[in-house]
Amino acid sequence: MEYIENGKKIGAGCTEDKRKSKGWLWWLPVLVFAAVVITMSVLTILKFVDQLKRSPSTHRPQKVIKKYADALEIAMQFFDVQKSGKLVNNKIAWRGDSGLQDGSEENLDLSKGLYDAGDLIKFGFPMAFTATMLSWGILEYGHQMDALKQLGHAQDSLKWINDYLINAHPSPNVLYIQVGDAKSDHDCWERPETMSEMRPLTQVNASFPGTDVAAETAAAMASASLVFKKINSTYSNQLLVHAQQLFMFADTYRGSYSISVPQVQEYYNSTGYGDELLWAASWLYYATGDNSYLNYVTELNGQEFANWGTPTWFSWDDKLPGVQILLSRIILFGVKEVSETENLDLQMYRETAEAIMCGLLPDSPTATSSRTDSSIRGLIWIEQYNSVQHAVASAFLAVLYSDYMLTSSTETLHCSGKSYLPDDLRNFAISQVDYLLGKNPMNMSYLVGVGRNYPLYVHHRGSSIPAYADPGCKDGFRWLNSKNPNPNVAIGALVGGPFLNESYIDDRNNSMQGEPTTYNSALLVGLLSGLVTTSSVVKSF
Repeated sequence: MEYIENGKKIGAGCTEDKRKSKGWLWWLPVLVFAAVVITMSVLTILKFVDQLKRSPSTHRPQKVIKKYADALEIAMQFFDVQKSGKLVNNKIAWRGDSGLQDGSEENLDLSKGLYDAGDLIKFGFPMAFTATMLSWGILEYGHQMDALKQLGHAQDSLKWINDYLINAHPSPNVLYIQVGDAKSDHDCWERPETMSEMRPLTQVNASFPGTDVAAETAAAMASASLVFKKINSTYSNQLLVHAQQLFMFADTYRGSYSISVPQVQEYYNSTGYGDELLWAASWLYYATGDNSYLNYVTELNGQEFANWGTPTWFSWDDKLPGVQILLSRIILFGVKEVSETENLDLQMYRETAEAIMCGLLPDSPTATSSRTDSSIRGLIWIEQYNSVQHAVASAFLAVLYSDYMLTSSTETLHCSGKSYLPDDLRNFAISQVDYLLGKNPMNMSYLVGVGRNYPLYVHHRGSSIPAYADPGCKDGFRWLNSKNPNPNVAIGALVGGPFLNESYIDDRNNSMQGEPTTYNSALLVGLLSGLVTTSSVVKSF
């Protein structure tokens, strides 16, 4: 990709003046005046350069890429589609208030938050990850969101989730992690506004711990505290108190929530909690500046959980790649008071982050073969269900690391003897998002609302049932099985994506490919915000 420079090259031709001079003294005032002008111009340029050097980001935003700006505006709307609670300034005509009694049996207000996908359950684990990723995108690229008038929307969506998370944490060692029963919810097909089944609550506590979900919620609140630090300090401080309490709870009472609450295994089964502990501690370090959190990720816990040297795939279940990238920030941008041991361990995080990046570059000696095809246009493809999640997550990390390199003046990434530029990572990210927006063998946009060819039969209850209908639990299945397109467009929904052979079956019963998720949307928002213009990131949050 070609970066646009701040200045412009001016070529000036000259022609010989055939008129005779009337004497050199006539030119003296002109020469003096020209010298003054040139001197002032040079000083002005030097001052401007110095301002750029002192600014948080030395690569200021340039020309906006319209297709990414338009896609960002569309993607942001899916958070409105998924809102529960008493809607404020509702922008989705076919959505209304829902879940108003959630939490009432425990005298809690759990009415807010987001439905995770096409169903009506509030799953705390992926919801917290959605919030963390939305915060990360805002922290790195909020200035670009703001230029496109999307920052306020992103902040409002983030607060909607965190209002729920605050209320879901009524005491230091208790966290409510789910509203609704997944089995009874999946036995119904109905609009959120008219749902009639019971909405039981599920919690983790000291007796039935959930280190993974508690630590992820701590990460969500710590990162959000940074987002709101300058615009709502009271709210920011409230989030930080909850984040620190949750991290203490998660670390003190260790155990996977999937073991404590076996019924969650079918939907959001956690494969371990070490990554969430490192993830939460990393965000708390940035939020507080407290070196104890840095010690946490670089000493025994880092050695036990970081899996240095072994790249994995970033997702709602595996936070390690995010940890590697986030902690590389410290090495690339510099930090005070880092001990020799901490520095060595941080270097291990950075080396692993670079191994992840090398695996993504198509012509790298260590390039992954997990793609829809071997060309640069191939989509990262790891598993059949919700296949786009790893592509959008990988692309987000790639554009971040590319901008970290630019901001820190790190010229090259070394991959087993070959060298790559920040542009190479950015081009990889572009290849992934372009594929999702329609540059693929199906010529289909997997983001609903972009282009003319996008899925019409999205696996989504509210989208599939007319806004006037109140069919009840079982009667609603006629809408699931209807041959007609969804009557309501789930604008901004990023559906599950293609099969490995790059095909897509647009069928409402095809939840494997056709169900959108909020956490994919949060990743996409960050990715698009990073690509919408050529810019690096700020050096500190």
